[in-house]
Amino acid sequence: MSSENLTRLNKYLSEVGYCSRRKADTLIEQGRVTINGQVPEMGTKVSPDDEVRVNGELIVPPKKDNVYLAFNKPIGIVCTTNPAEKKNIVDYINFPTRIFPIGRLDKPSEGLILLTDDGDIVNKILRARNNHEKEYIVTVDRIITADFIQRMSSGIPILDTVTRKCEVEQLSKFTFRIVLTQGLNRQIRRMCEYLGFEVVKLKRVRIMNIKLDVEIGQFRHLTQKELEGLDQLTGESIKTEEASLKQDQKSPAQNQKKELKGTASKKSHHKRNSPKNPRNRES
Repeated sequence: MSSENLTRLNKYLSEVGYCSRRKADTLIEQGRVTINGQVPEMGTKVSPDDEVRVNGELIVPPKKDNVYLAFNKPIGIVCTTNPAEKKNIVDYINFPTRIFPIGRLDKPSEGLILLTDDGDIVNKILRARNNHEKEYIVTVDRIITADFIQRMSSGIPILDTVTRKCEVEQLSKFTFRIVLTQGLNRQIRRMCEYLGFEVVKLKRVRIMNIKLDVEIGQFRHLTQKELEGLDQLTGESIKTEEASLKQDQKSPAQNQKKELKGTASKKSHHKRNSPKNPRNRES
């Protein structure tokens, strides 16, 4: 154990708010304090892993406030905590405490991603099947047609499934907005590729109730109102997850998925071997 992680017992009791250092010295002298069941000497140091008790009562440090960040990820930064990746998101942000990203945003993409040290909210968000909207602004290499918008919004057969119906809106000749409620691997890029388009720029601008409002490479802390909104959305999603699964099994979309599954596999194979099909450049 590094000496940097050790704290004098009287200082520890003061820092956790139990009593003053002088009062702590008195308690230690009277033998009313134990460390891991043993009565310590004056000047003894403790580590974060030690069990400290006063009069048999376990002393628990106050829970620290969790960190919740909204970060505008630049292109090229990888959403991993692995230090072996030179451009990992954690080293880029260089936050003073340990944090990790919620979900992913592909290396060639930019925009909003959330980071935290709260594992509970990560699990709630990643489990959410409903109300987990993610909004993107996408630029492609060809002029967008009405047929493209209609087919993108109706469902595209990729990865042995059919994407859920989604909101798609044309913004300019080459740019559209799309709101997804699922997170298949490289979903938007694969959907566009299936229709013969290549994504040249992809930016996520919203996750559920959190909007992107900081410059590229910058982050901000989520507000209390945003956190309350996240909790409400993820709570409702978890409650209705079982009902959604049952409904999906009975829906016409499920039958469409079965019908198109074989076709999707054939088309995917054909497009991978077609010289006209732009290759996906994501790593």
